[in-house]
Amino acid sequence: MDATLPDLIRQMLQPGFYSHPVREPIQLQQTHISFILLTGEYAYKVKKAVSFGFLDFTTLENRHHFCQEELRLNRRLSPELYLAVLPIVEDSGYYQLNTSDKASNAVVDYAVQMRQFPQDTLLSHLFEQDKLTPTMMQELGTVVAQFHAQAEIYTDMQGYGSMAAVQKVATSNYGISEEFIETETDCNFTQTQKQYNETQQFTTQFFAQHLDWFVQRQVEGKIRDCHGDLHLNNICFYLDKICIFDCIEFNPDFRIIDVIYDVAFLVMDLKFRGRVDLANLFLNHYLEQTGDYWGAALLPLYLSMRAYIRGNVNSLALKDPAISDTDKTSFLQRGKAYYRLAWDYTQQSQGRLLVMSGLSGSGKSSIARQLAQRVNALHLRSDAVRKHLSGTPLLQRGNTNGTFGRGIYTPEMTAKTYDYLLELGLFLAQQGWTVILDAKYDRHSLRQSALAAATSAQLPIHFVQCTAPIPVLRDRLQNRTGDIADATADMLDAQIRAAEPFTAVEEAISTTLQTDRSLEPQLEALVAQIL
Repeated sequence: MDATLPDLIRQMLQPGFYSHPVREPIQLQQTHISFILLTGEYAYKVKKAVSFGFLDFTTLENRHHFCQEELRLNRRLSPELYLAVLPIVEDSGYYQLNTSDKASNAVVDYAVQMRQFPQDTLLSHLFEQDKLTPTMMQELGTVVAQFHAQAEIYTDMQGYGSMAAVQKVATSNYGISEEFIETETDCNFTQTQKQYNETQQFTTQFFAQHLDWFVQRQVEGKIRDCHGDLHLNNICFYLDKICIFDCIEFNPDFRIIDVIYDVAFLVMDLKFRGRVDLANLFLNHYLEQTGDYWGAALLPLYLSMRAYIRGNVNSLALKDPAISDTDKTSFLQRGKAYYRLAWDYTQQSQGRLLVMSGLSGSGKSSIARQLAQRVNALHLRSDAVRKHLSGTPLLQRGNTNGTFGRGIYTPEMTAKTYDYLLELGLFLAQQGWTVILDAKYDRHSLRQSALAAATSAQLPIHFVQCTAPIPVLRDRLQNRTGDIADATADMLDAQIRAAEPFTAVEEAISTTLQTDRSLEPQLEALVAQIL
């Protein structure tokens, strides 16, 4: 047993410490701020008596407080995992958990008791085994969206989530990284001076140009008590559902943030691991659930900051004498990769509009979802936009009387939906995003509005026509379940009569996909054409 461990932890590694059966050998995991004991049915977390600039666990009072905070905050997302805060008492050099309600004057520390879950259910492990599915990503998007909707709102213009607060974090990040910039005498650097300068310059300009965006986010209630550390290693698939755990309890500055900043960590984590498709699927599903499409404009900054923080974390490990040279080589490479990713996020690409078109059931949304994952596009679906505008829950039907032209499907509401869809698409494309406008676009006037707006904004635009035989469309609509779209098979005849053919100008910038045939080669050809 490691003699450098505190006496308490060495005793917690012994089965006799516990009043319940344990699985031997008891496993110990460590972070820079905690000891975690895995005993079989239960896990126990004990905070290290350490102090950093962002936390202070040096006093028993503080450790008790933050144990209680850890329990309270994480029960918001995973009440099944977080069970209790238990005092640890000492008598003549022997420690034990005080599991009774009796007071004790000999409390020397506290442990957060958790339900232990199999480590192979961590999403990071599932990812490594290539078992992380698109369905899980969509479920995760829903879980995070619901969590954010219920999280406490903060509106202090000078407080959490303000531009000043975010600037403070960014300034600290760049200060920490200065010693890891390339020099003539040190080959163990993790970024070049040019890369550092350009990443920092982007951040400075972003703050200078977009104060109004930060103010608007606060006004709209987007600064909330979030998770703060949302990545694959803090999420598991337990009891057949997504469980998110280990939020940041020790520093509210890191947790009370813009909801988009919370989302950005997982999006960045997946991209760093080489799965832009899964990152895109999670992001688009979250945005569809929340309607927070405008927030995507802040993602270049927040994604870069998330990657930069990880670059700092890995670079700082190079200074730890307890880490072997072999491990430091891995930290060095990861540090370089994270800093490079942070820089990549600052390089604005050419924005563009991709406009879907087709009858209900033609596969527009399915194609748009697949296309978005391939080109990392934002997918704006008219069915979701219409319901967000009208305040209708996504899975609630908007035509409760069984007909269109009423409810949320009046001509006025349809015009409002298309106008808002185009406004959103133009704004996000001007920020460098590829944006997919997913609606029928069956009228010449609607297509011309999109074409004229894109031309005026000097944005590339391409139409994607989805088509299939009418019997196929009817069958799809009759068998559709669990979707937010309200169209039914009995609406097809009216849609067919109302649809207006593409003009020669529109045809010249469009691609037709036969969605009843093999899609893979058609999608490959489309991607090659538009990129």
